[in-house]
Amino acid sequence: MVRILYAGSPEAAAIPLFHLGRSASCGTDFAIAGVLTNPPSAQGRSKALIPTPVAQGVHQLEGELGCTIPILTPEKLDATAREAVAQLKPDLLVCFAYGRIFGPKFLSLFPLGGINLHPSLLPLYRGCAPIPAAILDQQPETGVTVQKLAQEMDSGNILSQVVLPLTGTETADTLLLRAAEIGGKQLEEIICQAAQRGSLPEGIPQDGSKATYCQMMKKEEGCICWNDSAAAIDARIRAFTPWPGAFTHAQGTSLKIHQASVYEKDLPPHIQSAFPTPPAPGTVLGSDKAAGILIQTGDGILCVTNLQWQAKKAMSWKDFMNGSANFVGCCCSSNERQGIEHE
Repeated sequence: MVRILYAGSPEAAAIPLFHLGRSASCGTDFAIAGVLTNPPSAQGRSKALIPTPVAQGVHQLEGELGCTIPILTPEKLDATAREAVAQLKPDLLVCFAYGRIFGPKFLSLFPLGGINLHPSLLPLYRGCAPIPAAILDQQPETGVTVQKLAQEMDSGNILSQVVLPLTGTETADTLLLRAAEIGGKQLEEIICQAAQRGSLPEGIPQDGSKATYCQMMKKEEGCICWNDSAAAIDARIRAFTPWPGAFTHAQGTSLKIHQASVYEKDLPPHIQSAFPTPPAPGTVLGSDKAAGILIQTGDGILCVTNLQWQAKKAMSWKDFMNGSANFVGCCCSSNERQGIEHE
């Protein structure tokens, strides 16, 4: 029987945990010895301390399975944290989006070592934001990889890899949840192999010469540059959904764009007559009654279907247009000052 310590924090990381917990309850060769997650964080106006989604998932799983699963929430992976882990007597560390680096002293607590679920086709997109990066790059596919934990980030031997074809409509949140569902099954297969073998498979070494890297996203990266193509802007909106969100400036205020697509049809006659030549990128051309708000880009037309003024609620494009006088003809901008000047 392999005793695993599962490490993860965000909502997506709860999905493989549920899969493994339910599988373990059905008589598999492994059991969940405990869960490692980040400490509760202050949220909302009240600054109440809220457990991570994984910690909340543990409580739900306990109720479902009628068992107790120890939860560890150390601030640091120091000697105290290592002692708490050692008391659980784990054999294998299983990680997905925990958000911290495991040092050699910590990894030495696990006789079978550690494995990590990473939502990319390693060695591509090593780092903390592989899914937004793949969407931003408009890749035709990405994937889910289970790899051995190593001291260099995301560099361990590959134990399992599944290719995910992309349609060009995925958002970062929906694609991450899809990867988590698939990853839970991959993790179970690898853990069962380790239980039968008494060790992890050797795996396939990564080709470091082919490695690419992605960095943590910054809020300002959500700003739309209208000189980009419609396809690139659409990809940015999807890559930054739900956080940090894509935004622009128009009529003197910030405007978030939640949903859009590349407009593939000919412009309606009333827009063609109003704009006989392509106007400046960012210009709101009008609307297609069956599609949405049409905005000129550096290459092509972006069709916006859901958007939100600063401090207002998100709404469909029709409701937005009903309450936004003089929006047609204004010029959206990546710069707040320019947005005011274009009013």
